[in-house]
Amino acid sequence: MKPIKYKYRVGKGIRYFSNKSKSKKKEKMAQILDGLKVSKEVKAEIKEEVQKILANNRRAPHLVAILVGNNGASKAYVNSKVKDCEEVGFSSSLIKFPSTVSESELLEKIDELNKSKAVDGFIVQLPLPKQIDQEKIIMAIDPRKDVDGFHPENFGKMALEMDTFLPATPFGILTLLERYNIETKGKNCVIIGRSRIVGKPMSILMGRKDFPGNSTVTLTHSYTQHIEEYTKQADIVITALGDPNFLKKEMIKDGAVIVDVGITRVDDDSEKGYHLAGDVDFESCAEKASWITPVPGGVGPMTRAMLMKNTIIAYKTSVYND
Repeated sequence: MKPIKYKYRVGKGIRYFSNKSKSKKKEKMAQILDGLKVSKEVKAEIKEEVQKILANNRRAPHLVAILVGNNGASKAYVNSKVKDCEEVGFSSSLIKFPSTVSESELLEKIDELNKSKAVDGFIVQLPLPKQIDQEKIIMAIDPRKDVDGFHPENFGKMALEMDTFLPATPFGILTLLERYNIETKGKNCVIIGRSRIVGKPMSILMGRKDFPGNSTVTLTHSYTQHIEEYTKQADIVITALGDPNFLKKEMIKDGAVIVDVGITRVDDDSEKGYHLAGDVDFESCAEKASWITPVPGGVGPMTRAMLMKNTIIAYKTSVYND
């Protein structure tokens, strides 16, 4: 693996971390699980597949995103998905609603997309305004077009190890572990956080009879007492808390694989006024871990790439082929 140099922020300064250095101390530092690099590989593979589809005079896969309101983070994320579609050759549509939209209006649009033969998959960007029942919206999405992998039918199939759409972030983590050939069989995997988007599905997938998988999984959360007693025994730690720098060097064992899903804006005195921080104290944990994901540039790009992957799977009806 070629040396990769990453810029990251510590306090008010900018420092650089490389997975290869002339310093003996630095040579022991963790290698990077480079989500940016792998996501580009995945998207290049999808683009090649789309070019073959178009060469056979078939339409391109079509992904639709529904955005409600003006949440800055949601807008940025949806716009990035539209760019990803352009990059791989998909058709994409962005449907915007004001934050005052009624639940019935949103459900009507979902029903329209469910019935459209020109739409292969669609997402409803979360969170939604208070007047809308999020569960009702998720349930209304046709599981065949649920490329976010949030519908209970798809979640249940995942739990039973049946073919289905996997939630994009866990799917991205699995792909990252697979591409770097990280051994998971028989390993002790501790997951921090039990959300339906990351923690719960990740605990199921790491325990499945497959690679990556076959791990002994412990799911920890905000009520877990003395959480460091679990993380110190873990060969693999996957954290999705949204608590900046929560995981410290003294909480992990030598050689652990660290996957940081958290990403939080932290105010500072920089020109932007903030920096992005993960759940992991990167600088200290990198001295002890064998592999580690950076923030940004780790799990985030993989999540976006897996949404593209799920969309082409939906297009080919390789999950729901009836």
